[in-house]
Amino acid sequence: MEYRLTQYAHGGGCACKIPPGELEEAVRGLTGSSPADPAGELLVGLDTGDDAAAVRISGSTALIATTDFFTPVVDDAYDWGRIAAANALSDVYAMGGTPVVAVNLLGWPRETLPFELAGEVLRGGLDVCGKAGCHLAGGHSIDDPEPKYGLAVTGVADPSRLLRNDAGRAGVPLTLTKPLGVGVLNSRHKATGERFAQAIDVMTTLNDEAARAALAAGAVCATDVTGFGLLGHLHKLARASGVTARLDPAAVPYLDGAREALRDGYVSGGSRRNLDWVSPHVDVSRISPDEALLLADAQTSGGLLVAGELPGHPVIGELVPRGEHTIVAG
Repeated sequence: MEYRLTQYAHGGGCACKIPPGELEEAVRGLTGSSPADPAGELLVGLDTGDDAAAVRISGSTALIATTDFFTPVVDDAYDWGRIAAANALSDVYAMGGTPVVAVNLLGWPRETLPFELAGEVLRGGLDVCGKAGCHLAGGHSIDDPEPKYGLAVTGVADPSRLLRNDAGRAGVPLTLTKPLGVGVLNSRHKATGERFAQAIDVMTTLNDEAARAALAAGAVCATDVTGFGLLGHLHKLARASGVTARLDPAAVPYLDGAREALRDGYVSGGSRRNLDWVSPHVDVSRISPDEALLLADAQTSGGLLVAGELPGHPVIGELVPRGEHTIVAG
C-alpha cells in the first residue's frame, strides 16, 4: 500500500509553525533571567529571536544549540527525513557554526502508519547528518496522532565570528542563497500529489557552503529563511538591527512553477498569516498582492539571508538607516 504522508497532518513543514505574532506573545517575559552559577556565558538567547542559542564555553568556543521538527512536507518518507534534518541543521549554519551532534525527535501514529515508514524517515535524517559531518546519536520518540520529525542539534562556533540577526548595519547589501517558492509548491504537492524535484533538491541542500562563504566575506549578520517567509525573517533581522531593509522584488529568485502554483491558489494558511503579521511594519504598496504573498511564502529548509555580498548568489536589496518601516519592497 502506498501512503501519502502529507494527508496525515493538518499542515506541512515549516508552514505548520505557530504564527510569529502568537509565538512572540507566548515567550514575552521569558528573557532576562539567568541560572545560578551558569556553565558558560549566554551570547545569544531569546531577546532578538535569533536562529539558535549560543553559549561561550571557552575563550575560543561557543556552543550552538537548536531544535526543529515538523509534520510531513512531502509524501515520501525518506525525502521528508532528509528535508527535516537539513532544516534543523540550518539553524547552526545560520549562526556561523558547525553542527557536531544531533538526536532524533520523532512522533509517530503507530496504529495508523507502518513503523517501516518511520525507519525510512530516520534513514533520511541519518544520511543528511552524514553529509554534514554531524553525528546522529539516538533521540526520543512518542506515539502521536500526527507524524512529526526533526532534530535537536548541538554545534560549535567561534564566539568572535557569530552570525547574528541583530548585527546588521546600514549600507550593507542583502544576499539570498536559495530561491523561494517551496511553500506554494509543497502546498500543490499536498493537494494534488504532484512531485516537484526542484523543490526537494532545494530543501535537502545544506547551508554549510553558504555559511562558510558568509564568514569568508566577513559577514556578521545573517538568518535563514524558513516558516516565517522572506518578509518575516527579514523583518525580524531589520527590527533587531535597528535598520530598514530596501528589498528589490525583481531580484528575488524563485523556483520554476512557484508563480503558477500561486496563480492556481496553492497558498498555505501559514503564508497568509506571515503577511498579516508583517503588514503593519512593511511597505508593500509598490508591489502586487500576489508578489507580497510570494515574499511571505512559508519556506521549509530555505537559504541563508546574509547582510553582505556572497559570490554566486543574488543581491536582493540593502540595509539603510531606520525609517518608518522595517522593510520597503519595490
